Amino acid sequence: MTTKEIQNLLPYSPPFLFVDELQEVNENGATGHYTYRADDYFYRGHFSNFPVTPGVILTETMAQIGVVSLGIFLLSTDLSKIPISQIALSAFNIEFYVPVLPGEKVTVISKKIYFRFNKLKCEVEMKNSHNVVVCSGTISGFLKPGN
Repeated sequence: MTTKEIQNLLPYSPPFLFVDELQEVNENGATGHYTYRADDYFYRGHFSNFPVTPGVILTETMAQIGVVSLGIFLLSTDLSKIPISQIALSAFNIEFYVPVLPGEKVTVISKKIYFRFNKLKCEVEMKNSHNVVVCSGTISGFLKPGN
């Protein structure tokens, strides 16, 4: 399955799609990019004189690129399990180090810890365009295959 095919199967749409490009997805992890646009809805009122990307949006970006995209790839070995009918975040533990400002491009890199019984757990890291780690941690969730 190509990265473009995986991207087309993501169950999100703007303004809640935080994947511009999947660079690589394989059985061990995923890497992709997203650029936060200065006019994104979540900047309005989030620190009105100094807007920063909310941590929940950073976490969602990490989940979409690093966990859901990888989950789609892992389930694609049995095409009867595609598309994903439900996705549920089950746990996350993220540390935040530096802010992400409007207009910044980030890279998300995930490494699979395990995938069993449709539960996927990954180590996920986000870096900014200066290769500085913005946030990192673990995210796990369930992917329920659809028919």
